[in-house]
Amino acid sequence: MAVHTERGTSIVPANRVAWTPGGFTHYHRAHGDTDMRIVFLPPSLARLIPEHPAVFLASDLAREVLLALTGPRNYGDAAPGYSRSARSRLLRVLVDELGEAHEQPLHLPEPRDDRLQAIARMLYEKPADNTSLAELGKTIGASTRTLSRLFHNELGMTFYEWRTQLRVYHALVLLADGHGTTQTAYACGWANPSSFIAAFTNIIGTTPGRYRTPTSGGPAVRS
Repeated sequence: MAVHTERGTSIVPANRVAWTPGGFTHYHRAHGDTDMRIVFLPPSLARLIPEHPAVFLASDLAREVLLALTGPRNYGDAAPGYSRSARSRLLRVLVDELGEAHEQPLHLPEPRDDRLQAIARMLYEKPADNTSLAELGKTIGASTRTLSRLFHNELGMTFYEWRTQLRVYHALVLLADGHGTTQTAYACGWANPSSFIAAFTNIIGTTPGRYRTPTSGGPAVRS
């Protein structure tokens, strides 16, 4: 699943929790067979979680709490499966678990500068494009030094780190749609499957082959 806000795109593999604070206009898109659960937090609990969109790895306890809170009798106020006080306690447990979890490096920031936006559009359309930053700069009329500074100041990462994040996002979509590891590697710009597997594992925390085995998607939490 991918969650889009004005800050960028959060990539949400299976068994992750996507956090979207209040006030962020957003939309999400699921890829493949996805089971998404949504929980809303009151302001008193939302303030305990970061004020920016984030993705967390769901602990076993957090996962079970989310499943309990989003069972068939718990989405509305009509004959809920849990009393209001019980739901409040479960939500507190969920927030405590998220507070202990580390944020996953799965957020692809959205550039604001016109020059970076032009580069982003080109790479969104062709994630396998291996054109260097210098060559891209010539296309849009900006120096390598200027673009490198903009990537660092605006997005907090290098151009090559950002492009790798973008490629992994596209890889997740292709894998969810049933494409194999080798086909996905070449489609996203890696020279060989081994380098793709290494980059994917470094960001996602598991290999592409193992990633394809889960059958459920990431829960979502909102304030």
